[in-house]
Amino acid sequence: MNLETILKMQNELLLVAMLLAILIGEIFTTQQGKVKLINFTIITFAAVTLIGFFNQPNGDLFGGMFHTNSLIHLLKNGLNVGVLIILMQSAGWLKQDLIQQKKSAEFFMLLFSSLIGLNFLISSGDFLMFYVALELSTLPVAALAAYNAYKRQSAEAGIKLILSATLASGLALFGISFLYGSAGALYFDDLANLLQLSNLTILGLVFFFAGLSFKISLVPFHFWTADVYEGAPINVASYLSVISKGAAVFIMMFILFNVFKAFTSIWEPMLYIIAIATMFIGNLFALRQQNMKRFLAFSSVAQAGFMLLGIINMSALGVTSVVYFVLVYMFSNLGAFGVVQAISQKTGKENMDDYNGLYRTNPMLSMVMMLGLFSLAGIPPVAGFFGKFFLFTAAAGKAYYILVFLAVVNATIALYYYLKVIRAMFLRQSENPIPHFNNDVFMKIGLATASAGILILGLYSPLYDYIQSISNLIFN
Repeated sequence: MNLETILKMQNELLLVAMLLAILIGEIFTTQQGKVKLINFTIITFAAVTLIGFFNQPNGDLFGGMFHTNSLIHLLKNGLNVGVLIILMQSAGWLKQDLIQQKKSAEFFMLLFSSLIGLNFLISSGDFLMFYVALELSTLPVAALAAYNAYKRQSAEAGIKLILSATLASGLALFGISFLYGSAGALYFDDLANLLQLSNLTILGLVFFFAGLSFKISLVPFHFWTADVYEGAPINVASYLSVISKGAAVFIMMFILFNVFKAFTSIWEPMLYIIAIATMFIGNLFALRQQNMKRFLAFSSVAQAGFMLLGIINMSALGVTSVVYFVLVYMFSNLGAFGVVQAISQKTGKENMDDYNGLYRTNPMLSMVMMLGLFSLAGIPPVAGFFGKFFLFTAAAGKAYYILVFLAVVNATIALYYYLKVIRAMFLRQSENPIPHFNNDVFMKIGLATASAGILILGLYSPLYDYIQSISNLIFN
C-alpha cells in the first residue's frame, strides 16, 4: 500500500485521527481546559476540511468495495463544510452546557463517527460496505438525539429515532437479501449486469428504497422527523436535516442510476408519486406549525420531495441539479437552524410568535434568517432560486410537465409559510420581544459562512458548471 492508495481514503483517515486526538485530549485535559479542547477540535476540523480540497486521487480499494472520484470528493467536502458550520454554531452550547455535564468530547466523537459512516456510505461500491456504513452513520446520531439526558423530549427523540432507524435498516437489509438471492452478487457493478426483471428483484428494489427513504424523510416514511427534530438538540436536528439527508440522497441517486438503470420503468413511477406526496404533505403540515424546529422539520420533508425531481431525470443533468441543490440547501437550512439555535441558547424561546419584532432588537439575526428562508422558498437572486430552477429543468427534460406544475404549486405554498416567519420578524410588534444579545465568535462565523454561501452561489456560481463537467464524465 503506497501513499497514493492511502490518499484515496484521506478524509476518512483524517477523521479517525481526529477521533483519537479527541480521546487522548479528553483523558489528559483538566476540567478547566475543556474549553481549549473544544476550540482545538473546531479549528483542527477546519484544517481537515481545507485539506479535503487538495490531493484527490481517484480509484477503488478493497476489491471495489470502496471507490472514489471527483464527484464523491466534492460531496465529502460539502459534508465537511456543513459539519464545520454546525460545530461553529454549537460552540457556545458545548461550552455553556456540555462542559458542566462532562460530555463535550463524547459529542465530537459521536458526530465524527457518524460523519465517517456517511463518507463510507457515499464511497461504497457494494451492498456490504453500504450496510455497514449505514449503521455506522445512524447509531451515533440516535445517541446524539437523546443527548439532553435531563429532558424527556430528548430521550423520547432518541428512542423514536433508534426504533425508526432499526425498522429502516431491517427493510433495507431485507431488500438487499432479495437482490443477492436474485443475482448472487453484492457489488454494484456486478448487480447492474446480472439482475434480471423478476418479482424477487422488484421486491428487493422496493424494500431497499423504503429503507433508505426513512433516512431522507420521504413520505410515507417521514413520521419520525418532526418529533425527533423537536426533541433533539438543535444542532443534531440540523445535522439530520442537512448532512445525513444529503448523503442519503447522493447514495440513493448513485444506486438507482448504476444498479437499477435497467429498471427505470419500475422506479420512475414510484419516485413520481412519492415526490408529489412528499412535497404536498411536507408543505401542508408546515403551514400548521408554531414550533420552529417542527416548522423546519416539515420544511425539510418538502425539500426532499423537490430533490426527487432531479433524480427522476436519470442523466448527468439530473445528477448535477441534485448535487447543486443539496449544496445550496445545506447553506440555506444551516442559516435558518443557526438562528434558531442562537435564540434558543440565549432565551430558550423556540416558537414562531416569539420572533415577533425580532428585527428591531436583533437585525443581523433577522437578516440571516430571511436569507435562509428566501433561499429555501426559491426567491431570486439567492441560491435557492437557481437550485429549484435546475431541478424543474431536469424534470421537464423528461417531459414530466404535470410534476413540474405541481412542484411550482408547492413552491408557492412554501413561500406563504416562509413569509409567515419573515412577517413576524419584520412587520409584527411584541410587548415582550427577544432582547438584544451578542453571539460568540464561532456562532458569528458560522452564520456568516452560511449567509455567504447563499449569496455567492446565487449571484456567482461556477460551482454548477464544475458539477456539470464532472457529472458528464461519470454518467455519460
